[in-house]
Amino acid sequence: MTTLQALIFDVDGTLADTEQHGHLPACNDAFAQLGYSIHWSWDEFKAMLPVQGNALRMRQTLEKRRPAMSPEALDHAVAELAQLKKRLYIEKYLPRLRLRPGVKRLITSAVDRGIRLAIVSSSYEAQIAALLQYRLSDVAGLFKPLLGKESGRKTAPESPVYRRCLAELGTDPAQTLVIEDSAVGFKAAHRAGLPCAVIYNDYTFGEDFAGAALVARSLEPFTLDQLAALCLPAEAA
Repeated sequence: MTTLQALIFDVDGTLADTEQHGHLPACNDAFAQLGYSIHWSWDEFKAMLPVQGNALRMRQTLEKRRPAMSPEALDHAVAELAQLKKRLYIEKYLPRLRLRPGVKRLITSAVDRGIRLAIVSSSYEAQIAALLQYRLSDVAGLFKPLLGKESGRKTAPESPVYRRCLAELGTDPAQTLVIEDSAVGFKAAHRAGLPCAVIYNDYTFGEDFAGAALVARSLEPFTLDQLAALCLPAEAA
């Protein structure tokens, strides 16, 4: 049987559907509280998802809506919006989110079998930690390393964050499985030499996942042994 040593999870769209039900309403709430007549629809937000990070999305929107703003005023506005959005997301919207089907069962099974857990995400580490505390409090401390936005750009060409995660885990790449939801995330893992299962969602469905070890709608049908057999190279047995 193929041996699985570690699971590395993405967060947004992978552990939970955070984009539509967490990040989007928190952004709109921040705009409203600070007096900006900006309210993104879900379709508008989906179109902006390739832009990395809500602060940059806010900046681009303000540049279009308020072209007369000075660079200094723009920097201040974005910083203020991003800080408020982050607080609203953690305190108001995160508690409402639920894990995607199959996630908790798989993580519990991994813990029972001594399989390492880690996070690689473009989200702020405080947001990731809060989600784990809300939904996986009994095992939250076992996600090591937990690498978010502060650790670098996940989608950088050389995939430095995935490479750092693997180095800190100290596991064999052929026995370390990444769970992602998007093409950009999958490609970052792939460039780092890591097998990847893509569990797509409504807004990543149809992206280019060519080369992924597995592409599926949900983790719910799979056991750890099935994932290992489907996703890890035969020589890892």
